Amino acid sequence: MDRRTYLGALGATAVGAVAGCLGGGDPNTTLGEPERREGVTSEALAYPAWGERIPDVSLPDPLTGESIDLHGVDRPMLVSFFYSNCNSICPRLVSALREVQIHSVRNDYADGIGLYPITFDPERDTAGRLREYAEAMNVDLDAGNWHFLRPDGPDRAETVLESEFGFAFERDEPKDGEGYMFTHIGLVLLVNADGYVERAYRDREGTEQQYIDDLEAVRSGGGLL
Repeated sequence: MDRRTYLGALGATAVGAVAGCLGGGDPNTTLGEPERREGVTSEALAYPAWGERIPDVSLPDPLTGESIDLHGVDRPMLVSFFYSNCNSICPRLVSALREVQIHSVRNDYADGIGLYPITFDPERDTAGRLREYAEAMNVDLDAGNWHFLRPDGPDRAETVLESEFGFAFERDEPKDGEGYMFTHIGLVLLVNADGYVERAYRDREGTEQQYIDDLEAVRSGGGLL
């Protein structure tokens, strides 16, 4: 699935999904249509949003050696985008996903969800670096539901993330001897077990409690767990 080109909108204010009512509007989703500005539809957004299928891509997990087919994951999942040298929004996003993981372990549903942060800096985010990052961020790699995904090189990262996911990022050349950084959006996708996006949280729209609540609603099909 080719997504709309989105680099030109890096500085624009985009509208993501926020909490909505359960059911109604789309037979492929559990959560109802999110609240949006008038006239904004999923099709108008660069990234996959409510009611749309997640891209049919496979990416390697360098820590386990396996390849993850995101289109074929048969459990609800949160997909995000990060790089480990980020010092702005990425640590907050990864921390929020970690809190979801902690909740899933404590409440005995760790094997019922998947957490898939995708790096867009494969040059520096090697297997060793990602393992160190997991330890620094207190991620439990032994829980079995967390997979760092790493495209095979910068070209593959650009193809998958920009063309398939519509995820906007742009490398900033180093200044004064500092390492390069990225200008990028913040994005977390909540995807149901059938591969349809239930929520697309932009920047600071989502919180770990909202992720947990929405995820549990999707897991239960809108009923009580």
